[in-house]
Amino acid sequence: MSLETIDVDQHLFETPTAWADHIDPKSRPDALSIENDERGWAWLTWRGAPLYVAEIQRPHHPEEVGENRLKMGRGETAPGCYEDLLPASYGGGTARVDALDRFGLDATVLFPNFGLIWEGLLAGDPVARRANMRAYNRWMVEVTTPGSGRLFGVAHVGLDDPGWLSEELARLSGDGIRLAMVAPAPVDGKPLSHPDFDPAWAAFCDHGIAPVFHVAGYESPINPAWHAGDPEPGDRLLDSVFLWMAPAIALANMIVHGTLEKFPELRVGVVELTAGWVPGFLLNLDGAFDFYASRHGGAFHPLGLRPSEYFYRQVRVAALPYEAPSYLVSKVGEDTFMIGSDWPHAEGVADPSADRARSVDRLGGRARVQALGGNAAWLLGL
Repeated sequence: MSLETIDVDQHLFETPTAWADHIDPKSRPDALSIENDERGWAWLTWRGAPLYVAEIQRPHHPEEVGENRLKMGRGETAPGCYEDLLPASYGGGTARVDALDRFGLDATVLFPNFGLIWEGLLAGDPVARRANMRAYNRWMVEVTTPGSGRLFGVAHVGLDDPGWLSEELARLSGDGIRLAMVAPAPVDGKPLSHPDFDPAWAAFCDHGIAPVFHVAGYESPINPAWHAGDPEPGDRLLDSVFLWMAPAIALANMIVHGTLEKFPELRVGVVELTAGWVPGFLLNLDGAFDFYASRHGGAFHPLGLRPSEYFYRQVRVAALPYEAPSYLVSKVGEDTFMIGSDWPHAEGVADPSADRARSVDRLGGRARVQALGGNAAWLLGL
């Protein structure tokens, strides 16, 4: 099968019992679930307590989310139950493949939906967090396997337990999984370049799975003081303004401390964390590295290549169609950017195929091929 057009950012909406149906029996009391309150509004819950409203979104219609939240605040009844309102195409299997056919896409990468919310909310119980990650991963494999090789599900993992991670990656690799979502944030106070995580990066390489940074419920790189007055527990305004900060800091840390040099086979993806920051980041990465060396009489950490060269060699970044990928390619080159639609989220694009075609209309030849699918195929290890 030829996979020339790959959307690297779509989402799987979990079923209400996705976690409970796939969690290890001993951990069943810790399973996440989607449950209705007394007025019929669906909530993501944990141990019987609501964590976050379980919203069903439509591309280009963020106002519907706001309208429903206002209705909830007024005590109105929900318009229907979660399962009845959830389109079949928001899941996996043949319904998602049919959606790809409508969009004219060969394949898509599928990230979690509510998995973007709960990781940080379960930070106080890492055992329960890992149990729910594994449960989600099992469900994800189940619903993407019938996709005729066109649905690339993204696993959800953490670095806090290298033994668990290695075991999970081995199982996922056996199931054909090629990507796993990892938080671009410190783990137990340690940066991602810390030697304690070398076994984790080695495991990604050994099992042929690429870690991917994506919008999710991880620790914000912004000082909490800057969030004052924002009541949103997850999707805070300033975090959205500065989506790029977390992956930029994480990648700079892994590059200047030699992690990417130590693991040249490690492929890293950055998805839905914007793309416009990349040209300036690469300029500043090299410039600051050189300036530091000049002031201190030597490099911060001896590297065999320029810092930016590790980025070019091992990192691929998704751009939404409205981020002008053609312009970004002209600044950075052909082998960095992919196209993601964020379908079917409210901030995503309604027609992934038409919008992505317009976004690369100034590219030709190899540059166009790479943006539409070649760079995504590289990240997937195809």
